Parts: sequence; C-alpha cells; structure tokens
Amino acid sequence: MFKRFLLGSLLTLVLFCVNGCGFIDYFLVGPPEDTAQELFEAGVDSMHSKEYGKASEYFSKLKDRYPFSPYTPLAELGLGDAHFMNEKYQESVDAYKEFEAMHPTHEETPYSLYQIGVAYYKMFQTIDLPMANIQEGLEYFYRVEESYPATKYAEGAKQYVVKCRRLLAEHELYVADFYWRASRYVSAWKRYEFVGENFGDLPDVKDYARRRAEFAYFEYQKTLSAKERERIQGSWKRWFDWL
Repeated sequence: MFKRFLLGSLLTLVLFCVNGCGFIDYFLVGPPEDTAQELFEAGVDSMHSKEYGKASEYFSKLKDRYPFSPYTPLAELGLGDAHFMNEKYQESVDAYKEFEAMHPTHEETPYSLYQIGVAYYKMFQTIDLPMANIQEGLEYFYRVEESYPATKYAEGAKQYVVKCRRLLAEHELYVADFYWRASRYVSAWKRYEFVGENFGDLPDVKDYARRRAEFAYFEYQKTLSAKERERIQGSWKRWFDWL
C-alpha cells in the first residue's frame, strides 16, 4: 500500500514538473490580470446591458492599471458616460473634466464638454435654489458653440443655452416677485430692471420684467415724501428713457 502511494506521488510530481510551474504561479502569484482590451470590452458590454455600476468599475480598473494604454482615453470617457447614465452627475462631471484636461485635442473633446454642460443642467432642482450649476453648464455650452461650431454638438449646445438662460431669468424673477410680495419695492424694481436689461434674448421674460419694474417703481414712489420724490426725479426720467 505504501509503495503504491509513493509511486502515485512520484507520478504526480513528474506530471507537475512536466507541465511547468503553473500551479505555483496560480496560488502564489495569482491569476493573470485582464488586459486593457478585455477590461474595455467588459465595460462596453456592461454599458450595453445597462449595468452602469459594473461598467464604471471596469473603466476605473483599466484607467488605474493601464494609464498609457490606447484604450485608456476611451475608458476615461466611458467612465463619465457610466456615471452619467447612472444619474451620478457630479461624478460624471469629474470624469469628463479629467478626460478633457488630459486630452484637450482629442476628437471626443467636444462631446466631453457638451456632456459636462448637460450633467450640470441635470443637477437643477428647483427655481428657488442657487443656480450655480446652471451657470456652470451654460459656460460649457458657450465653449462648445464658440470652439466647435462645426460639430454636431454645437446645435444641441445652442438649445441648452436657451434653456439655461430661461432658468436663470426665472430664478431672478422669482426673487423679484418675492421682494414685491414683501413690499420691498426698491429691491423688486432693481431686480426686475436687471432682468429686463440682461435677458433681451427672451422677449416674453423681458416684457414681463419691464412691466413689473414699472409697477414696482411707482409703488416705491408712493412710499416717498414729496421732497424725496423731487430729489430722485432725474433718475426717474432716465429710467423711463430706458423703457
């Protein structure tokens, strides 16, 4: 029995030596890592399957393990897309910005700038909150329009410019209306006047702001004494010249 066991052990050892050191490599060194191409293809497959969390993992691994691979720029862009489709808009902005910073002359740079703008636009919540994200998005849409007018993204950027401008104007009107309801007529007048002067590209908004500015100004006049009204008569006339 012992001799049979010893013979079996020797045969196993011989076979192991003949087949090389794969057994040792597997358990001591570990399984071979996926190639950059394999990681990229896995990420793309995950995107097609709408498994955006998995896709971001594959693209992140590729980016970290193979920073100089020809697949890396596309993985960086894919990471932004995966976050965007997963509605993680701030993460997508960060990824797109990294891509744009690392590859400013890449053919997909206009796309990354456009996507940054859209991601910022998607972060909009309600009209009563600060509009920093909308303002940021607007700047990127302007960049696409001005720097890449011949691309297919320029027309989309132009449409988003109008949307962003309208949201900014509506926010200003919201604030002005709040001042009006609070009987803070000076603040309301100035805010309406600001909208009328700065949003001429939105005729309906401009007309509303000008009418409301006139009402607020006259309500403000009612709160003044005759002497005070006389003192500001000059500015009153200048304001109506603007109308």
